[in-house]
Amino acid sequence: ISNCTKNDEFKYPLYSTVFSIVFVVGLITNVVAIYIFTCSLKLRNETTTYMMNLVVSDLLFVCTLPLRVFYFINRNWPFGGTLCKVSVSLFYTNMYGSMLFLTCISVDRFLAIVYPFRSRTLRTKRNARIVCAAVWVLVLSGSLPTGFMLDTTSKQNSKMNATFCFENFSSKQWKAHLSKVVIFIETTLRRPQTTSHGGKLNKTKILRMIIVHLFIFCFCFIPYNVNLVFYALVRTKTLEGCLVESVVRTIYPVALCIAVSNCCFDPIVYYFTSETIQNSIKRKSQVSRTYDVKFSEALQSESSSNLQCSLRNLKAKVFHNESSV
Repeated sequence: ISNCTKNDEFKYPLYSTVFSIVFVVGLITNVVAIYIFTCSLKLRNETTTYMMNLVVSDLLFVCTLPLRVFYFINRNWPFGGTLCKVSVSLFYTNMYGSMLFLTCISVDRFLAIVYPFRSRTLRTKRNARIVCAAVWVLVLSGSLPTGFMLDTTSKQNSKMNATFCFENFSSKQWKAHLSKVVIFIETTLRRPQTTSHGGKLNKTKILRMIIVHLFIFCFCFIPYNVNLVFYALVRTKTLEGCLVESVVRTIYPVALCIAVSNCCFDPIVYYFTSETIQNSIKRKSQVSRTYDVKFSEALQSESSSNLQCSLRNLKAKVFHNESSV
């Protein structure tokens, strides 16, 4: 048992506030994204296949956030062990699924821009579905054991006799989870670095895509996963010292909140990496502007005709009055 004083009580109001915001924003943006993919897009290609799977991953996790908010406000989990395990599993499914689907989108866009003809046989809807299925199998094979094969809820002796979730992994469980995280990060970082090929063709598009994806990777995923390694090392007593534990425990909640926010940033990826979506949104805005212009012209025409009608009636009344006199 650690003799160090815990200084992470601030995490409960932080989690409840940030998770509530992410739930509202993430739900709205991803529902809008699904509407665009299913109703607005006339052309669906392999890129939209990856994006749809990313939306599903985001929505599955977003739907569990109200349970987490309730738990962090009340510091008690009344929903049972199964929902706790599902919530934990979906968190890791969303995080590492997002990383892999973003990688798929990056590779697909790179091939489409730099090698548009040579990649035609590779970039098909069928191949995209196979890749997505492989991503789901890979991610679920890691996230489901984390949630379902670990004891994620337990009664602790306290005045309230509360049930805890998300924060009571044992030392053995942290060692198993740490090994999975390290293997996953190493596998992800080893993906082929092919962006140096292709000459100067469409440099702007490639650069824009790289900047957007790098921002999400660096801002959302890297801080949490780096801190998660140190957090696991502290929990397994591999790293010892009150200062180290204090720093890691302070950074971990902030990094977790940033990581959770990734489902709000994914719709930005959809816009900046897909010309189909950009054109669809532009068409919608142009149709809306055209409708507004026609509506205002109709109003002006109607008001003008009403004014002319009123003037004719007034003239008729004046003429009638003059003739009666």
